[in-house]
Amino acid sequence: MTTALRMAAPANRSAHKVTPIRPLRFTLLAFGLAASLFIGMLLALEVGRQLGLHQLAQHGVAARAGVGAVDGAVYGLLALLIGFCFSGAAARFDSRRSLVAAEINAIGTAYQRADLLPPEVRGAVRAAIQRYVDAVIESYQYGPGTTDLLREHPAVTKTGTDLWNLVVQSCLDPAGEKARVLLIPSTNEMFGAVEKERLARRIHPHMAIFAMLGVAAISASLFGGYGLAASSTRNWMYMIGVAATISTAVYVIIDLEFPRRGLIRVDSMDEALVELRETMG
Repeated sequence: MTTALRMAAPANRSAHKVTPIRPLRFTLLAFGLAASLFIGMLLALEVGRQLGLHQLAQHGVAARAGVGAVDGAVYGLLALLIGFCFSGAAARFDSRRSLVAAEINAIGTAYQRADLLPPEVRGAVRAAIQRYVDAVIESYQYGPGTTDLLREHPAVTKTGTDLWNLVVQSCLDPAGEKARVLLIPSTNEMFGAVEKERLARRIHPHMAIFAMLGVAAISASLFGGYGLAASSTRNWMYMIGVAATISTAVYVIIDLEFPRRGLIRVDSMDEALVELRETMG
C-alpha cells in the first residue's frame, strides 16, 4: 500500500535530493575493458587474415575446407553468450528497480501505520522513520570507491537499530497495543526490503562467464579474419563494425550489471524515494 500519493508534499524539494556521483574509476574501467576488447578483436581479425593468406598461398582453395562449419559454431557460441549475459543483466536491472519500488512501498506503509500509536509517542516514531529514510537516501550518495554500495551504510545500521528499539518499546506499552499487530511487522518488512535491495547489488554472473565471453569474441574475430583472407584487400567497414558492435554490447552489459556506478542508472526510482521522504515533512 503506497502512501506517497496520500500525503501532501512540502514546498522544498531540494532538501533530500539524491545527487549520485558516478565513480570515474568504474567508468574508466568499463570503458577500458570495452576498448581493450575492441582492439583485441581488430588484432585477432588481422592475425586471422594473415593466417588465411598464408594457408591460401600454400594450399589454395583447399585451405578453406570446413571453415564455414567452424565459423558457424564459434559465432553461435558468441551470440549465445552475448544474449545470455545481456538478458540476465537487463533482468537484474529491472529486478533492482522493482526492489526499490518495494522498498518505497514498505517505508510508506510503516510510516502510515505509525498513526496507530498514541499521540505522545507517534511523533518520535515518525521522526525515527524519517531519520532512517534520510540514511537510506544518503547511502545512495556514495563516493568514488567501487565497493561502497555493497556494504551496509553505518548510518542506516544506527538509525535502523534506534527505530526498531523505539517501535518495540512503544508497542509494548499498553497504550500502543493497537499498533503492535500492524506496526512491528511493517517495520520489519521495511528493514527487509532495504536489505534485499542492498544484497541484490551483489548478484552478478561469475567472472568465468565474462572471461568466456571475451575468449569467444576473440576466437570469433580470429575465424572471421581467416574468412576475410579470400579478399585481396581489408574490409575495414566489416572489421571495425563487428568489433565496435560487440564491444559496445559488452560495455552495455557491464553498465547494466552495476546500475548505481555507471551511466545506466536507477535514478528515477531513487527520486521516487526522495519524493516519499518529502511527503513526511
